Amino acid sequence: MKRLLLAGLVLAASGATTRAFAQAPDGKALYDENCKKCHGAIGSPPKTMVTKFPKIAKFDAEFIAKRSVDSINKVITKGKNEDMKSFKDKMNADELAAVAKYVHELAAKAKP
Repeated sequence: MKRLLLAGLVLAASGATTRAFAQAPDGKALYDENCKKCHGAIGSPPKTMVTKFPKIAKFDAEFIAKRSVDSINKVITKGKNEDMKSFKDKMNADELAAVAKYVHELAAKAKP
């Protein structure tokens, strides 16, 4: 009986872990949906956005050198100025963190 109970607990725990990983937010998909229009598909804003928002961030090597995932998350969550609004009403905390991580990865992949 104890073995059966132990086996059930192990299976339940492994299933919960699998579901947790399976439901992790997709940072790229969320970026594409919420950020790509202004910041571009690979973190390089289109000319129209640069003209409209001259201080718009470009996710390149210089960007990553100055920012951590946490600092990016803070900007996405709280906003920065009238041009960069908060996204806390559009995404939950896990989604915001996934986007911040994806943005940092974009910057890390940027060519000098």
